[in-house]
Parts: sequence; structure tokens; C-alpha cells
Amino acid sequence: MYPGRRWLVVLAAVLLVGTVEALCDTVFDAFLPFPFHALLVVAVVAAVVGTGAWEAFRRIDRLAQDLRERNDTLESRNAVLRAVYDVSLSVSGHADSEQTIAAIVDHARSLLKADAALLAMEGPAGELRLRATSAGRDILIGDEPGGAGVMAREEGDLECYLRPGYQIRLSAPVGHGDERVGILGLAIATGNRRRFDASEVDTLSALATQVGLALEASRLQNELKVLAIQGERERIAREMHDGLAQVLGYVNTKSQAIDEMLDHGRVAEARQQLGQLAAAARSVYVDVREAILSLSTPVPAERGVVAALEEYAAAYAESSKLAVQFSATPDSGRVQLSAAAQAETFSIVREALTNVRKHARAHRVRLRVAIDGDEFVVRVEDDGVGFEAELLSVGPERWPHFGLAGMRERAESVGGRIAWRSRPGEGAVVELHVPVGGASWSLPTRAVASPGETEGDAAPHQAVRTRTTAFLEAD
Repeated sequence: MYPGRRWLVVLAAVLLVGTVEALCDTVFDAFLPFPFHALLVVAVVAAVVGTGAWEAFRRIDRLAQDLRERNDTLESRNAVLRAVYDVSLSVSGHADSEQTIAAIVDHARSLLKADAALLAMEGPAGELRLRATSAGRDILIGDEPGGAGVMAREEGDLECYLRPGYQIRLSAPVGHGDERVGILGLAIATGNRRRFDASEVDTLSALATQVGLALEASRLQNELKVLAIQGERERIAREMHDGLAQVLGYVNTKSQAIDEMLDHGRVAEARQQLGQLAAAARSVYVDVREAILSLSTPVPAERGVVAALEEYAAAYAESSKLAVQFSATPDSGRVQLSAAAQAETFSIVREALTNVRKHARAHRVRLRVAIDGDEFVVRVEDDGVGFEAELLSVGPERWPHFGLAGMRERAESVGGRIAWRSRPGEGAVVELHVPVGGASWSLPTRAVASPGETEGDAAPHQAVRTRTTAFLEAD
């Protein structure tokens, strides 16, 4: 009823009571003596009030019933969400997709209080093959999940897996994208007259959706593994082409030249060429050793990227015969980076140190690890010949053997950034920034003397934090 009409009803009731009261005092006064005319007024007022109260209570009851129905619907949906959330928490620790799917099926049975829960997936010919089950004893016919025994050939026919006396009472399709790839069903004893309500139907549908998500996650994980393998193969092939293949070609050319010199009695020149061959052999030995080390897990989960970098710096100093100074702030070792960020950080630093050994002709390298605000910062600095850093903006094709483009791509893949600072004759600085969450800052640092350094060379220094520059300055 519109608000204006509501007030018209009230006005009509008031006019009716007033009219009856006026008639009782005039027209009805002759033949309705007191108290009969008062009783008439009371009766009219009671009728008007009763009619209004009945209509008001009827509308209130209707609104209350509607609110109860809406509250029951919300409670049902909330129960579904809570159940699905609890299942998500319980299966989140399973790394294997089969364990995740089995856990979801088991939760479907327990949450919905069914005698058995069955998951069947479509095979190559469209048949449904049992994938996972959760059931009490003597309910299934004994066909193992994934086996080649009984197969449900009709859509939704899961009862072929059940013993007599049980039937599928509720089922939900399992989707993979827009395609149905399986079915999740609940079995109840035939004599049980239980019916599933709307919330239980929604719960089973949500669990079936989770099965589909687990299948999709498994597919994506497998694709990532394939891509990672392909990327690693391409990296190894590129390094062998840029390093081993070129050195072997150089060795072949030198050996032919030495053979010709020996034929002509030029022994001194041949010995000089042999010295160059020995240097090339040492270089390729280091390259092969680094390639072998790169095939292993770069950052052990129990140690962290800072410890891995410190260990690698010591090994690098020994193999390259360079003085390497490693320093790290205490808070940097407590920061938890993701596995991908740790692996890419280690690979970038390894590539930077390889460039120093191959191209910089340096005598000293400083490797520093610190936390700057919410960023994990690694800085590699050498005292080598340097290069024109401004030319990097021209494009990575100007520096085909430095791997700088690959280093930048690795940094960007984990949300980080990398910068180079160098001038000819002034060495070079490579600095990597990787974002972390909630990192703290500590000023004291520690330094470790690598082979070839004195204790004074590796003296501890103070790192100065500044937000206006991307570099950490030592005193």
C-alpha cells in the first residue's frame, strides 16, 4: 500500500468514529439512551481498531516469515561456505593432486553424512572410470580406483561400483573449464529415506568444483615443469654455445697453428701458443664446473639464499682466483623469499659473477646482501675494466655474451628490477632489488674473508640506508 493511501485509511477510520459519536449525540439520542449510545461508539471503535490491528499483524507476520526464510537461506549458504573453506584448509597442505582429490572425496562423505562418496572421471572413450572413493566396509564391489575393472558407461551411472542395498542419492558434475570430465556422487543405503536439502546440494557442487580446480592446478603444474625443463635446456645449450663450443673451436685453431709451427721449427712460438691453449683449457674447465653446479638445486630450502650466496662466493673465489668479499646484514638472513625468488636471485648473481670472471679482468669483487625497506638488495661490485653502461639502453643485442637481457628477464619474473652502473676503467656495479613483505632493517653487517684476501680486506663496514639512491655506500 502506498504511503498516501495509508493515511487515507487512518483518516477514514477517524471520520467513521467521529460520525458515529456525532449521531449518537443528535439523531440516535432519542431512541438510544445512555449507556446504549456509548456502547455503540465503543463497538465501532473496537471494530475499526480490530480491523486495523488484524491487517497490521498480518503484514508483520508476512514480513517476519520472509525474514526467517531469507535468514535460513543465508545460514544455508554460510554453512556451505564454511564447509568448503574447512575442506580447502585441510587439503591445502597436499602437494600431490591425487592426495588433494582423495581428501576432497573423503570430506564430501563426512560433511554430508553419506555412506559412501565416489569420484569417477571420464576415460578416452567417454566411459566413467573410478578415480577416488571414501566408503565404509562392504559397500563397494572391490574395484580399485583407476583400475580396469567395472566401468560406468552411462552418464551418472555410479551404482555399478556399489554392492546391492546401496544407491547413488546425490551427484554433481566435475568440470574442467566448460567441459564435464567426471562426476562426484554420494551413496545412501536403499532403506534410508533421507533427502538432501538445498544447502547440501550446494555443498556437493562446491566440492565437485574443487575437484575440477585441483585437476586444473595439476595440469598447470605439469606444464610449468615442462616449460622449466625446456628453459633450462635452452640455457644450457646457450651456455655451451657461448662458452664450450667457442673455446673448443679456439683450441682446434690453435692446435693447427702449433702443428704448423713445429713443422717449421718455430718452437718458441709454439710454446707461446701452448700457453694460450692452457689458459683456454682452464677457462673452459671453470665454465664446465659452473655449468655442472648450476644443474643442482641452487638454494637448499633449509639454508636460504643468503647462505647459498655466501657458499657460492667462497667457491667462486677459489675457482676464479679473485679476491671476493662477501657481506650480509643480519636481517637479510631472516627474510623469507619465495622459492622462485630465491632461485632467480641466485641465478642472477651467478651470471653477474661469471661476467666479472670472463670480461672484467678484475682483481677484487665485493658481494653485498642487505635489506632496504621492503626490498631484498644484492650488489655485485668489481674493480675491472668496466664498460659503457649507457649503451645498455640501445638493446641487449649490443652485449650478446653478457647475458644482461636474461638477467633482466629473470629479475622481472619475480617482480624485481636490476640496474648496472659502470664506466670504462672504473669497474662495474650490478644491483638487484627483489620485493619482500614486511622486511626490517638493521645497520650492522658482517664480512667473511674469501681465499686471496687478508683479514683487513674483509673488515666489517656500516651500510647506510637511503631512499633517494638505489645503492648502499660503505664508509
